[in-house]
Amino acid sequence: MALIETHNLTKRFEKLTAVRKLNLKINEGEIFGLLGPNGAGKTTTLSMLATLIPPTDGWAKVNGFDVAKQASQVRHSIGFVFQDPSSDDLLTGRENLYLHALMYGVDMRDINKKMDEVLKLVDLTERQHERMKKYSGGMRRRLELARGLLHEPKILFLDEPTLGLDPQTREHLWKYIKKLSTEKKVTIIITTHYMEEADMLCDRVAIIDHGKVVALDTPSDLKKRLGGDVVNLKVRNPNVVAVRKLRYVKNIKVADGFVTLTVNDAGRHLQEIFKKIGNVESVESRSPTLNDVFLHYTGSEIRESGEEGGHFERMMHSGNR
Repeated sequence: MALIETHNLTKRFEKLTAVRKLNLKINEGEIFGLLGPNGAGKTTTLSMLATLIPPTDGWAKVNGFDVAKQASQVRHSIGFVFQDPSSDDLLTGRENLYLHALMYGVDMRDINKKMDEVLKLVDLTERQHERMKKYSGGMRRRLELARGLLHEPKILFLDEPTLGLDPQTREHLWKYIKKLSTEKKVTIIITTHYMEEADMLCDRVAIIDHGKVVALDTPSDLKKRLGGDVVNLKVRNPNVVAVRKLRYVKNIKVADGFVTLTVNDAGRHLQEIFKKIGNVESVESRSPTLNDVFLHYTGSEIRESGEEGGHFERMMHSGNR
């Protein structure tokens, strides 16, 4: 069953079209990744799904409710964990949860029970009475997860949930996110720039570029689409024309003195590639990663954030929630 569905969802800001005819179906209990370069349209998409900004064209339904016509019902169906922590440092962890529960209208008879449950879920029961300013970065993110779940949303938006955390803490948070999906049946939408995070967590990912979905599938199937091993060669004056004629070479990119090839059965064909391409100084061969998929569909150039970036955070902090 699709808990989130969009049809030709479009958002324009004056001359900029941030999202172009977006069509998605995200299923109950699914962990779904939105990937893309800066300014690709991810933030604007979340903003529309969260009812923070209205679509220009098309429509979206969240938990069966239209984001434009039934905003209140949508907001009660969703929770958030933002890129920047928004809890009060002067309050304890439990006090932050209590304030959030009041804002969301959680039944007073259930508040303490629900706080106990979410604190246990993220292993913060023993630290709940400490002020937030004493929490580590990982503890803050875990409390943000607990806060987003307090009113029992069916859908949880995670905006760069592990940004800036150390690898060990990131893996711990991955465990909690998986737990929410499998045990609580929460549908989770993640934006992330960590490709290994998307690969590890997501059932499916959509790669968005220039406001459009350019690829959508499971991480494993997206990697299979590249059609072979990835070979990175450092070469002086590479003979790219000769290599392009080799039938087992599927893709070629040249940048910064390196040639990157996608090759069927690379181990079998490397010697012939060396002869054709020229003076090889170094070589690396590996299986494709989701990062390779991302670069294949979006290119490797660095993007600026663009006009679409920041709407989600600005709208939230302006009190339009």
